[in-house]
Amino acid sequence: MKQMTAPARTRLVEIVVPVYNEQRVLAESVRRLHAYLTATFPYGFRITIADNASTDATWRVATGLGRELSHVHAVHLDVKGRGRALRRVWSASDADVVAYMDVDLSTDLDAFLPLVAPLLSGHSDLAIGTRLSRGSNVVRGPKREFISRTYNLLLRSAMGARFSDAQCGFKAARTEIVQALLPAVEDEEWFFDTELLLLAERHGLRIHEVPVDWVDDPDSRVDIVRTAKDDLRGMARVARKTLSGAARIPVPPRVQRAQLPSGMARQLPSFAVIGVLCTLAHLGLFVLLRSVMPAVAANAVALLVTAVANTAANRRFTFGVTGRTGALRHQLEGGMAFLVGLLLSTGGLTLLGYLMPGASATVQAAAVIAANALATLVRFLLMRTWVFNPRRAKGAGR
Repeated sequence: MKQMTAPARTRLVEIVVPVYNEQRVLAESVRRLHAYLTATFPYGFRITIADNASTDATWRVATGLGRELSHVHAVHLDVKGRGRALRRVWSASDADVVAYMDVDLSTDLDAFLPLVAPLLSGHSDLAIGTRLSRGSNVVRGPKREFISRTYNLLLRSAMGARFSDAQCGFKAARTEIVQALLPAVEDEEWFFDTELLLLAERHGLRIHEVPVDWVDDPDSRVDIVRTAKDDLRGMARVARKTLSGAARIPVPPRVQRAQLPSGMARQLPSFAVIGVLCTLAHLGLFVLLRSVMPAVAANAVALLVTAVANTAANRRFTFGVTGRTGALRHQLEGGMAFLVGLLLSTGGLTLLGYLMPGASATVQAAAVIAANALATLVRFLLMRTWVFNPRRAKGAGR
């Protein structure tokens, strides 16, 4: 029975899993990937199983997974070739970002969000997992290690490549970028990745690298010798095209999308409502107390009362902190924000006294409101980054 569809999310990432005769591991791997993304991935996703003309029960397993799991689809190709499968799915994708990973899930899935995040933000155009970084943790035999390092060294020395690992089966790209580059990529098999990356670099596109934890699949059926020969032929072909001055491809520009930090979109409306209510309360108290005490003293008392109420309200409704644990500390630290507000508004009133001696209560109130507007911004930033920062709570519990 198909699982319930998760709530719609604003951005979409499509992950392609190319397979050829993988009936033994396909179901387990896709279920694991689906469960991981459902539980941890903060964006919408679609998993597409691309069957490369399998001759076993792979297609039957793939279509069964499509019926069973939400966000899982399957496509069938009559001709083999990993590059061909990726081209087929990526060229028709409507996702914001397209990606692929090997069916054995050799790469730790915790690297997936760091892989696609720079693409979704517009910071980078393509992203690759790298097993050759100092921060990577790789378990594989010496033969594969030697071949991989030799191949990538050859790419850097002969082709001028700046990326470190062309062969890791863990890559992603902005869909509009990939769809612009695909017509110029000729390879349909294992060199497809390398050719795409080389072409991207020739066009000045930004390639983001993520160190990964990677465990070699001992059951891998890749023909290393044949693949190496095909890669060398592919490098020679790309070099000839580069030297011949092939026409540049009109790739879309990188777009920087202005995005609020995590959680701020939800916190700002609540903080604003509480701020308005506290400002009105502060103004009312100030006008009331102004008739029995000097303006500076009236402002200090009014600000103190409303600061306590403001901290308590934001603690509960803006930052979602409940219970008594840490309440006193929050009030004391919120008091620091109160002092900032007191200094700003008191300074404003003092300056007003020098510039406009004998100013009316209305003018004084306007000066207090202006000073409080700046104090409110400072208070929000202090509360978000310091007083109610969830990292402090996690650190205290260790």
